Amino acid sequence: MTWLVTGGAGYIGAHVVRALAAAQLEPVVIDDLSTGRESFVPAAVPFVRASILDREALESALRSHRVEGVVHVAGFKYAGVSVQRPLHAYAQNVEGTRVLLEAMESADVSNIVFSSSAAVYGTPDVAVVTEEAPTRPASPYGESKLIGEWLLRDQGIATAGSRHPLRHTSLRYFNVVGSGDPAVWDTSPHNLFPLVFEALLSGRAPRINGDDYDTPDGTNVRDYVHVADIAAAHVVAARRLAAGDPIEPAYNLGSGDGLSVRQVMDAMARVTGIAFAPEIAPRRPGDPDRIVASGQRAARDLEWRMRHTVDEMVRSGWEARRSASP
Repeated sequence: MTWLVTGGAGYIGAHVVRALAAAQLEPVVIDDLSTGRESFVPAAVPFVRASILDREALESALRSHRVEGVVHVAGFKYAGVSVQRPLHAYAQNVEGTRVLLEAMESADVSNIVFSSSAAVYGTPDVAVVTEEAPTRPASPYGESKLIGEWLLRDQGIATAGSRHPLRHTSLRYFNVVGSGDPAVWDTSPHNLFPLVFEALLSGRAPRINGDDYDTPDGTNVRDYVHVADIAAAHVVAARRLAAGDPIEPAYNLGSGDGLSVRQVMDAMARVTGIAFAPEIAPRRPGDPDRIVASGQRAARDLEWRMRHTVDEMVRSGWEARRSASP
């Protein structure tokens, strides 16, 4: 069974590729390398350098590799930046998903695991978010991910009576951290872990963006989930789709309790052995106070669980970053 991973040269996508290969699902990668790195793609994995906006390249990859399903990880993933660049977020995340679904329909590929986001919930009014919570995105990024889910839903309805009805599921998660392979690390210029690592490596104080949120210590609270656990859930979802097993339209890959940014900073100091006092900066636009999701539905169907402590998350990410070239 061959699975196409869009964005498979990126941090999350590269871990999904490794997990698929370990499960003998034969990954193929398509990535335009706008943020990914070709070095993150294992040498034995076929790689197509192209944008998900390029339907011809997508359809060619789907047909030539006899793809059974797609894990759609590619996209613009920065909530704060999407407030300044909404059209870019919509082009990559909405139009990119539409073009991909069009190519899949043409190539008779009917299974897709969509990398969505807990950002679809915006600022929830419940302590722990379940999949039944209202979706009220607080940023263009969150909106674009929700529209992506709608596209899957509507295409599933439209193709229900066809020879190849679309089977799909969307995995919603927030901060993905750590590393499952020292050759792959988070290269994002916006995510908390790499921002702290780069600051520590250069001798600067890491920054906390806002300490006046409505949370116990004033810093925002998120689910922090290990990238290897996220990748494993994608593989189980792919297997269920391919087998024709029942599957829900959406799953939260959440911790159930979350961590504050300050708690993460404390773990950073413990693991790295570098004492520091974080610099307090203004909030980032579009950042809600708290998003913590329940992972109970995913635990039931996708073998989801939190296999790593916060210190293990930090340690794996720190070791991978330190093993990288400067």
